Amino acid sequence: MNSATKEKIRAAIASSSRVVFLGGAGVSVASGIPDFRSPNGLYSQKRADGMRYEDLLSHDYFMSDPKGFYDFYWKYMVNLEAKPNKAHLALAEYEKNHTLDILTQNIDGLHQKAGSTHVHEIHGSVLHYHCMKCDHAFLLDDLRPEGVPVCPHCGGLIKPDVVLYGEGLPERAVYEGLAAVERAQVMIVGGTSLTVYPFAAFPRYFRGSLSVLINAQPTPLDDEFDVVLREDIGKTLEEILK
Repeated sequence: MNSATKEKIRAAIASSSRVVFLGGAGVSVASGIPDFRSPNGLYSQKRADGMRYEDLLSHDYFMSDPKGFYDFYWKYMVNLEAKPNKAHLALAEYEKNHTLDILTQNIDGLHQKAGSTHVHEIHGSVLHYHCMKCDHAFLLDDLRPEGVPVCPHCGGLIKPDVVLYGEGLPERAVYEGLAAVERAQVMIVGGTSLTVYPFAAFPRYFRGSLSVLINAQPTPLDDEFDVVLREDIGKTLEEILK
């Protein structure tokens, strides 16, 4: 990113009362959480039995084989050792003195761990669970990350509060997140392929003055942004949010 582009973005942010950030899996890669949709990601592979790993995260599979689902889920979707990286920390630091909303596709909870408070988790979170029989709520800390969790109150199957394939998005997160996009003067989108809908359509609700895309690879929506950067997302957010 040349100095002129950096100053253009920083000037727009400095003159804005509201900034919104939309992030995908690329935001958490530096924390050791894999980007499943990259060319070499898990979703591009198949198991020995021919089943796609992506299919293991469907509602139908969860209901038909809870053990198979949780064997995969605990191994690949829950990373207890992950810590916020430069991207999470830069956003949290900026929010201390400014109005910032974050819409995230990630389910890892690292934005909150970094200190961000206005986080709209569009695909849910691995930190929250509920019993499908009595609807009792649980936190990840309440469960043992192994086997199939069962409700101690009624014996019902416990489900993670993440959006599986075949399920709808959480209405409140979507409603509040889109409202934040519409109110913002500057929109920054980063670490997402912009191929997963409806999240990929969210940037089109932006009506502000400057839209910025930070992504290592081209996306189908590059032409819809004012500035497109092929930069490291953590380093770039540190530079433009100072």
